[in-house]
Amino acid sequence: MADAAGTGGWGFTDDRGAALAAGRAPERVVAYVRAGAALLDLGVRPLAVYGSGHDGEALDPVKAGGLAAAGVPYLGPGRALDAARLRALGGVDLLVDVTYDGKSPYAVDEALAAESGAGLAALSVSGELSLPAIVGRFGELASALGAPPGTAGRWGDAEAAVRAAVSRADVTVLALSGAGPEQVHLARPHAWPELALLAELGVRFVDPGPGPGANWLTADWEHAVGLAPGLVLFDSRANAVPPHAVPPGARLAPWNPETPPSPAACARFLQDLAAALEDREP
Repeated sequence: MADAAGTGGWGFTDDRGAALAAGRAPERVVAYVRAGAALLDLGVRPLAVYGSGHDGEALDPVKAGGLAAAGVPYLGPGRALDAARLRALGGVDLLVDVTYDGKSPYAVDEALAAESGAGLAALSVSGELSLPAIVGRFGELASALGAPPGTAGRWGDAEAAVRAAVSRADVTVLALSGAGPEQVHLARPHAWPELALLAELGVRFVDPGPGPGANWLTADWEHAVGLAPGLVLFDSRANAVPPHAVPPGARLAPWNPETPPSPAACARFLQDLAAALEDREP
């Protein structure tokens, strides 16, 4: 929320419950790639972005959204950043990260913010929140950072496209992330906000089965093939490997588990999924 401190200056309370306050709205923002891509969609151009521990020295194009086209620099993995690197940018007002546990930022050390003199906001992207709630929080932050009115948008038409596709195509879906020839991580749909939304829209997901893991069931490819889905959503990020085995007759479609939480990105995801369900070009 804006002016959370009640001082007449700028304020925002993040999803860890941390209240940020400043004399004016932060202008020089550095963000985790996923958060930065969402902010860009919402009308706030980051000064630069950084990656997670899964990312290398080059920006993963699957996670980048419109960042590369907008010329936003990539600083490499967040855990490798130091205060000197941020100061070399000419100063940073705010770091924006995501959080999965509501306690800690995912991709950057909290100490970096203190060392660099920047604030740190972490917004939740966990499965405990609905996708609209997550997108709404990023919209609130973008608004607090001065995003132009009307940039939030909606994705109702894209939801309708998924419902229509479901009514025309009787397809079961399995979402997974390849880990190599011996292992595959099978997504538990309720743990992923975008997959949970698809389920609400009528998409029939295959249950990966019992076992450890709140977000994924780690299994072998034989188990995945045996689930016999009609459509496989495969993790298309650079740190995942392509499907090692494909269930007979199944179609493949890419899935980015770190889709930027913005209306525009979510609408594209839903439209692409609707096309995949009906086996047509998006």
